[in-house]
Amino acid sequence: MSAPTSPADLYRHGLRLLLDKNTTGWVDLWAEDGVMEFPFAPQGWPTRLEGAEAIAAYMRRYPDHIDLHDFPDLRIHQTIDPETIVVEMRGVGRLVETGAPFDMTYIAVVTVQEGHFTSYRDYWNPLTVLEPGTDFTGSNR
Repeated sequence: MSAPTSPADLYRHGLRLLLDKNTTGWVDLWAEDGVMEFPFAPQGWPTRLEGAEAIAAYMRRYPDHIDLHDFPDLRIHQTIDPETIVVEMRGVGRLVETGAPFDMTYIAVVTVQEGHFTSYRDYWNPLTVLEPGTDFTGSNR
């Protein structure tokens, strides 16, 4: 498969990897010096991850805690900057620990350069991660 050519294509490819539980493949889409930010993260959750290694460490245990089934309501908006998109979506699935439904809304501002994510500001719903079984980061809230 050839590399996705646009930020929207790369983003959609990344969602497919997450649904396939391929977090290693998803992290491989990142530039080595990429930055992932979570402006709405609740206390005890990271607000900024710098570099692909930190992002990999953050995502490592994700599939053990959250079983994603779909990203409905996906809307990708082009911006004036051809390297930046704004994404609206939901992530739905179940929490592995409790079996409870998982349904989180997201808005993300994503920048792609040379076929890799370089900046990803993820404005996810902080109320969702207050449910038991959502803490895949190993934080001690």
